Amino acid sequence: MPLRCAEHSCGDNGCVIATAGGKVVGQHSPGKTIFLNRRIGIMPLLGLSSGLPLALTSSTLQAWLTVSAIDIRTIGIFGLVGLPYTVKFLWSPLMDRFVPPWMGRRRGWMLLAQLGLMFLLGVMAYGSPEHAPVALGLVALAVTFLSASQDIAVDAYRADILRPVERGFGAGVFVAGYRVGLLLAGALALIMAEQIGWQATYLVMAGFVTIGLVGTVVGPDPAWEVRPPETLADAITQPFKEFLSRPGAVWLIVLVVLYKLGDAFAGTLTTAFLIRGVGFTLSDVGLINKGLGLASLLIGALSGGAIMVRLGLFRSLLLFGILQAVSNLGFMLLAWVGNSYWLMAFAVAFENFAGGMGTVAFVALLMALCDHRYTATQFALLTALAALGRVFVGPPSGYAVEAIGWVSFFSVTFVVALPGLFVLWYLRSPIDTLDKST
Repeated sequence: MPLRCAEHSCGDNGCVIATAGGKVVGQHSPGKTIFLNRRIGIMPLLGLSSGLPLALTSSTLQAWLTVSAIDIRTIGIFGLVGLPYTVKFLWSPLMDRFVPPWMGRRRGWMLLAQLGLMFLLGVMAYGSPEHAPVALGLVALAVTFLSASQDIAVDAYRADILRPVERGFGAGVFVAGYRVGLLLAGALALIMAEQIGWQATYLVMAGFVTIGLVGTVVGPDPAWEVRPPETLADAITQPFKEFLSRPGAVWLIVLVVLYKLGDAFAGTLTTAFLIRGVGFTLSDVGLINKGLGLASLLIGALSGGAIMVRLGLFRSLLLFGILQAVSNLGFMLLAWVGNSYWLMAFAVAFENFAGGMGTVAFVALLMALCDHRYTATQFALLTALAALGRVFVGPPSGYAVEAIGWVSFFSVTFVVALPGLFVLWYLRSPIDTLDKST
């Protein structure tokens, strides 16, 4: 029996339009509606809502503390407010098990988190780093907890409502919205704070959360009913049991850890390399690495999502993974040539473009790996596993540069990307199967 979409009864190969008696009266191809439907349309709104709180509790808050003459040790301690993003998998089973009495299991939690974020960001606006830094830190911690909770619910909702053919482009427009949210809460917030003050700035940013609220309210329900776990114990244990019972489960976990590892390894020291390694100015790095880099990432994410509609999951992961690995060699070439403005622009643009493409394919893979009964928990756990690589490659990167130099370092980042591609090729059959499943 075909699954039901927002408009008709959809199967994997398109949409079958049927009468009440079941007689097929017409079809439309998924390609005709892939870019223009309500499921895709709300993705950038939810992405923006997810990106806003991150910057407001990290880089923008750090700037607020700095201009308020808070000592550097206290500013460092404020970095702990981001801890909920790292451990959000700990309470994700609660969001699989319990269903709010409004708007369903996913949108209900999204609504609660977004209303809470609007309120607490408004409370943050009246905080005082000089007179009540502990209170401000506790409110910021509560904001990151709600933000991480919103991420859990949004990630699960995205995996539940997007069909296989939509996952790539849906991830692409979500990432684009997420980056716009970071830009609003980062660059725009700093400009506004200088003009109208921190209080008014945080109140305006709290208002921006309504964009995500609109996405939550107008978003469609999942196409099929899923019965939540019957007990909290089931919500905690069954996601592990279900995933590990799959053929090749261990290799799938290895792929999740390794796929973006080379990209993350190179990215740990990119800014330091551009400034100290080849001698570019802060203005050069700000304009090219941040400005051009962001534009390239957005183009890569949207292009990658569109390409995935044609290529499918495995071929997209392979192509984009190869591009990610090769893009690191652009920095190797820059390290060898030295201070070249145009070569820097090429290396930065290529790396961010390929990274954006790789990100949307990777997010589509994570969505495909989730069982709809446990999407919140499994997605949170998979993203935590993916973050392991980024955490562990950071500390040795500086030592590697000192030992072998910048040219060799970036050549090593290319090599580090290869094992993930080999594991991907080994798993091509299971991934093709995932791409055909709902």
